[in-house]
Amino acid sequence: MKKGIPKYTSISKELIQKIASGEYQPGDKIPSENELITTYKVSNTTARKSLSEVELQGWAVRIKGKGTFVLNRSEDKHLTRVLGSFHAVKESFNDKLMREGFTPKSVILEKTILTEGVSSNINNRHYILSGPVLKIHKLRYADNTLLKDETKYISLSLCPKINMLDMDSRSLISIYLEKYNLELNNVERTLGNTIFSPSDPNNYFENDIPTAIFILDGAIFCGDDQIVEIEKSYYRGDKYKFAITTKPELIRKKNSKD
Repeated sequence: MKKGIPKYTSISKELIQKIASGEYQPGDKIPSENELITTYKVSNTTARKSLSEVELQGWAVRIKGKGTFVLNRSEDKHLTRVLGSFHAVKESFNDKLMREGFTPKSVILEKTILTEGVSSNINNRHYILSGPVLKIHKLRYADNTLLKDETKYISLSLCPKINMLDMDSRSLISIYLEKYNLELNNVERTLGNTIFSPSDPNNYFENDIPTAIFILDGAIFCGDDQIVEIEKSYYRGDKYKFAITTKPELIRKKNSKD
């Protein structure tokens, strides 16, 4: 620490530099008070003031009981979402937005039970989710801007009476794991794109000009490749960026075969 500069100022500047450089991304949790105390050998008062300074300068937001998270400060407010990460899938849509400093809102357009089931083509494979199936069609907003038109189909055989639960306070993945004790073993996703014109009857985004839209088709599996959930969602192309991750062991396996 430089002499004459309060320790909390030096720590907060270091945290801000890591945010500005991209080491901490929007929605990431920055070190807690206890972690700062351990790393910098400072008092809890200094650690608390360090985090408060980062928040006061508009780089992060503190969420009670959860921690301090990096705010989305990008000019176009793009949201980056990760494909290929099971951890990312486990997070709820609302929690992700709140951590980035947005106010989430959901509007349910349809919630019904389909007796016949549904099917979907994902990664060039045809999947069938047998009935009964709970269909939930939602519009997902951030600060009153529609970001995602989401439709999910959930197996009522594997998740009986899930339609009676509050499915906004936590992610569906968490409900599958904690409420129904399902052992999830795979997530398949396909990302495509299209153009929604303002006159398209299936367009809820209220865009004035033709707008690029991402299309995500996905399926979640458990046990002996039983399908728990099928999803078809539309994302605003001018509001989203998608990142892709892969597991190092998959790369090692591929190299060993070559």
